[in-house]
Amino acid sequence: MSSQAMNGPTNPTTIAFFPLANRRDLVRRSAIELDRLNGYAATDFWKATCRGLGNELLALGCPEDEMRAEIMDFQAAVQVELMWLHREEAAQG
Repeated sequence: MSSQAMNGPTNPTTIAFFPLANRRDLVRRSAIELDRLNGYAATDFWKATCRGLGNELLALGCPEDEMRAEIMDFQAAVQVELMWLHREEAAQG
């Protein structure tokens, strides 16, 4: 076994980011707020949320292509959460 293999990865500056789509509280809060808003307010909230998260990832050193994929996965997770919110509402009343 080489000394490199024994000492771990050759690029110690590699950062692993916790996926946005797995941040349950963030996904849930975003879905609830998006569901509460309508029209331009909903659009403005959504754009600001996604831009803010993207900027946060970039500031942490996330590559741009990976940041974009994270935002897309986050958007999909919020859509799924919105569907669950509406199913819960329908089941309750």
